[in-house]
This record gives sequence, structure tokens and C-alpha cells, in this order.
Amino acid sequence: MNRFAHYGLLTRSLVTLCLLGLGSGQAQAHSADEHAGHNAAAAAKSQESAQVKFADVALVDQHGQSVRLEKDLVSDKIVVMSFIYTSCTTVCPVVSSIMGKVQKQLGARVGKEVQLVSISIDPQRDDAKRLNEYARSFQNGPGWSWLTGTPQSVNATLKGLGSFSGDFKSHAPLIMVGDGNSRHWTRYYGFTDPSVLTREVEKLSGERNAHAKHTAIAMEHQP
Repeated sequence: MNRFAHYGLLTRSLVTLCLLGLGSGQAQAHSADEHAGHNAAAAAKSQESAQVKFADVALVDQHGQSVRLEKDLVSDKIVVMSFIYTSCTTVCPVVSSIMGKVQKQLGARVGKEVQLVSISIDPQRDDAKRLNEYARSFQNGPGWSWLTGTPQSVNATLKGLGSFSGDFKSHAPLIMVGDGNSRHWTRYYGFTDPSVLTREVEKLSGERNAHAKHTAIAMEHQP
């Protein structure tokens, strides 16, 4: 069994332990290894509105294609975004599993109205091939881009999103949900219940529909 195939078995046990305690939407990390920084952040059990700025830099997806985050993936989409690295064996597989559950809950909307994005915070080791192998353990269907790039491009991206950490091994578990049109974003720290993220997507979708309906009615009444 290779390292990436092993994530499937590892993730099932981790998710079982972690998600059982998600009655309030989040749970504490339970590993005492190099990810000690994860634990402190997960314990905060918080979410917050966020202002983000997208760096105009080229990134690379899991298929080796050059992409620009805002132009190619975020614009006109409702986005669920996480931050991981493939050699992480504790928190990151759980975060990716949560993203996978969001993808299943949203179904065919992912790849159309909704876009999932996972950004590697270890670009020096995570090339497109490694991300593609890692993604196979979590992704079911289209609409989920796994991104890496040069350290400079990735760091500029992370800083604009407010998720940069000088030590990637102690980065906080974080998932962001936002609307590329309204630019309303929320950061969710810790292990967030997938249904919480899905509800935020539904909320943003409802706001979009209400805005579109209001705009249409206003145009009908124009002289």
C-alpha cells in the first residue's frame, strides 16, 4: 500500500474520532506530534468574516495547468477553500475529508455554481503530481482544484487570503467559504462540520438569487 493510498484508511479513523465531537460544529485536534500549533487553533472553535485580496499570480493545479485563482476559479462562483500539504498525516487529511463531504452534499452543483479549492502550503514539495495523487483519496467528481506553484506565488496568495504562516507545520486548520461576486467571505477555524459549510454555501446562493430577482424586477419597472 503506497503512502497516498494509506490516507484512505488513516482518514476514516481520524474522521470517525473527530467528527463524532462536532455537535457544536467543530472539534479539537487530537494529535500531540509536530502539529501542536493545529491543536491550539482548533480549540478556539471560531469563525469570522474576512476581507480577502487575491494576488494576481500564476498557480498550478493538480493537472499541471496554469491558473489564476480569482480569474479562473473564484470569479462568479461560490467557493469553499482549504489549506493543506500532502506530507501532513494528521489534521490535513481530516480537513480534506471534510471538503470531500461538502462535495458529496452539494452534488452536481460543484463544478457549476460552486467551486472547491485546496491550496498546498508546502509548494516546495507539493508539485502537481503529488497533489493529483493525494486528491484521489478525497475527491469525487469535478469542480475541485488543488493548487500549488512557486513559493513566491503561493506565499503571496496565502498572505492575500489571510492564511499565511511562517511555519507551515503549525498552520491553523482553516476552511473559507465565500462568494466571488459579493466578496463576502467567512473563515472557519478548526474541524468544521461539513453541514455548517454547506449551509453557508446555501445562504450565499440564496442571497445571489434574491439579488438577481430584485435586479430583474427593477429592470422591468424602468421606463
